[in-house]
Amino acid sequence: MAATWVFDVNETLLDLRALDGAVFGGDAALRGRWFSQMIQCALVTTLLGGYRPFGELGAAALAMVAPEASPDALRSGLASLPPHPDVRPALEALRGRGDRLAALTQSKADVLAQQLGNAGIEDLFDAQFSADDAGRLKPAPAPYRYACAQLGVAPGEATMVAAHAWDVAGAAAAGLQTVLVARPGVVPDPSQPAPGRVVETLAALP
Repeated sequence: MAATWVFDVNETLLDLRALDGAVFGGDAALRGRWFSQMIQCALVTTLLGGYRPFGELGAAALAMVAPEASPDALRSGLASLPPHPDVRPALEALRGRGDRLAALTQSKADVLAQQLGNAGIEDLFDAQFSADDAGRLKPAPAPYRYACAQLGVAPGEATMVAAHAWDVAGAAAAGLQTVLVARPGVVPDPSQPAPGRVVETLAALP
C-alpha cells in the first residue's frame, strides 16, 4: 500500500539561510531570532484561539527584532527560497515507489505555490495545503486533520515530516505518524512524546 507523506515547507524543505544576506544583513543569528519570534507569535495566536495569516505574523516579528529590515525583501525572499540539497532526490525516491506527497505550510496557498514553483519541486507533490484553509495555524489539530481529510486518509495513515519539534508534536496530537528532520540545531523536545522517527536528512525516508 502506498504511503502518504505530509511535509512542512520552511526549513524542512526550503533553506531559510538564503534570507541572511537579502534581509538580515548577513546576520544568521538575527534571522534565527526573527523566525523564533514569528513562531512565538503564531503559538500565542493559536493558544488564544484566534487566527492571523502567517505573513502578518512574519511582518510583526520582523518589526520586533529587526525594524530596520525591509518587509518587501522578506516577502520576496520567502517566495524564492532554495530547497535543501537532500529534498529533490528524497522526494523523487518516494514518488518512485508510488507514495503520495503533500505539502502543509502555515503560509497562504498563493505563497506556497510560489515557494514550491521557485524551488523547482512543485512537480513532486500530489497536493498542497495551507493552514489558512483550516482557519487555524499549526500546531492546532485543524490543519493536520484538514490535510488528511482532503487526501482521503485517516490521520494515522499519514506521516508528518517536519524540522520543528512543535510541528511534530502538533501532528502527533492530531493522530498522524511523525518524522522529525534533525537539521542543524534541531533536537527532539523532551517535554513531548518522542517522534516516530528522527532522521538527519530526508534521504533516510525511503
